Amino acid sequence: MSQMIESFMNDETPVRPRARSVALEELADASMEGAALLADVNPLLSVKVQLQVRVGSVSMTLGQLMAARENAVLTLDRTVDQPVDLVLEGRTVARGQLVAVDDCFAVRITELPLALKL
Repeated sequence: MSQMIESFMNDETPVRPRARSVALEELADASMEGAALLADVNPLLSVKVQLQVRVGSVSMTLGQLMAARENAVLTLDRTVDQPVDLVLEGRTVARGQLVAVDDCFAVRITELPLALKL
């Protein structure tokens, strides 16, 4: 350990690098040369997410659920004309109306919060 200290004490002061100015050339219009680094300005726009549609909910006991039989009808807490929620990661991000497209359910978005409007 003492050899390390002695070595440190006896070392010469390190040479500091000198800063100097460099002249840079201006580029001619190179905006069209080469491929774009990113095809899209915002790479987050290509991240896939799972969006869920919440039609409504029902509160019941576990016993009522266990007693349910095939063809039982559970009445939800929303009326037919109320909007459904579009849910992302447990948060409602929009609301819409259930519609049919061909043989599939679909949602027509009717409400977007201001934070999501671009």
